[in-house]
Amino acid sequence: MRVEQLWSNARLATLRADLPGLGVVEDGVVATVGERIVYTGPRKEAPAFEAGIAHNCEGRWITPGLIDCHTHLVYAGNRAREFELRLEGASYEEIARAGGGIVSTMAATRAASEGELIASALPRLDAMLAEGLTTIEIKSGYGLSEADEIKMLRAARGLGEARTVSVATTFLGAHAVPGEFAGDAEGYVDQVCARMLPAIAAAGLADAVDAFCEGIGFSPDQVRRVFEAARAHGLPVKLHAEQLSNLHGAALAAEFGALSADHLEHLDQAGVAAMARAGTVAVLLPGAFYFTREERKPPIEALRRAGVPIAVATDCNPGTSPLTSPLLAMNMAATLFRLTVEECIAGMTREAARALGRLDSVGSLERGKRCDLAIWDIAEPAELVYRMGYNPLHARIFGGQA
Repeated sequence: MRVEQLWSNARLATLRADLPGLGVVEDGVVATVGERIVYTGPRKEAPAFEAGIAHNCEGRWITPGLIDCHTHLVYAGNRAREFELRLEGASYEEIARAGGGIVSTMAATRAASEGELIASALPRLDAMLAEGLTTIEIKSGYGLSEADEIKMLRAARGLGEARTVSVATTFLGAHAVPGEFAGDAEGYVDQVCARMLPAIAAAGLADAVDAFCEGIGFSPDQVRRVFEAARAHGLPVKLHAEQLSNLHGAALAAEFGALSADHLEHLDQAGVAAMARAGTVAVLLPGAFYFTREERKPPIEALRRAGVPIAVATDCNPGTSPLTSPLLAMNMAATLFRLTVEECIAGMTREAARALGRLDSVGSLERGKRCDLAIWDIAEPAELVYRMGYNPLHARIFGGQA
């Protein structure tokens, strides 16, 4: 069988759902034609390959390329001063109500050009790519006007053109109420639903729609309006839910068949059950939990018992999780939330792909999927979760190409 590239003498963590655990294959091979995998599995069961390019992995481990399914990577400025204020005792809510938080990043982002947003985001993206990332979700939500939200989404798409990475874009217009709508959240939601979302959908700039359902964000009724508008434009939804309080946002997200509900520290049993019925992925964001010094953890055991898929993401953002390390996010998920090694690695590959609605094309090593690989200098997969501040990546392959 003629193939373009062949990786052999490798140990594979395929993340195939039909195999136990991480889907480990000893003495495995991966073969590609174009950007697609045509075979992945044991060498002894493989066809006789004639490869244009053959790679001897010398016993290294291969996993699917890592996937970060929740980031706010595109923004201008930083909020280091707010970090100092939190160290001095100010709460996230107090900072937000005093004009800091999302609104302060909004001002810097509005002042930046599309090119400046791309330039400022590239170092953050490059740090992630250096750790084996091949797919990333990037949200808007710091422009909070039609022109600036479009600018952010164009910048996010521009990052996918500047680097070999797949970018999923999410419209997060319902992130905060901008100053020009102070005291009129309903009026701003009108703007999001009637003007911003239709324009963004018409331009094909968003793969999904998100909202921040919280006391300092938007009420469930307001989020429902946003989700109904998204449905009218054929866009899937996801939700920042139950981060600071329980407004039953996860159940609302599940009602709309949401791809994911994210954060979930205050998730209750009814929300867990609703997510399980809908197949909505629970995206855990340990970087934000750590950085804001939260104490209430997501209900991990309840999610497990209900069979809710669990993904892990960095939540890279300037205010509550300035984290650009997928590997550290996995370590945090294990140490802070007590996820297993298997759950962490699956959460940053297969389940992250599920949270983006892309499991048919990425997230595991299977025939027909895009050949996105991370090749590691490790003795066992647990090293990917165990270490802090150490990067064992040997090679990153995107679409079959280094």
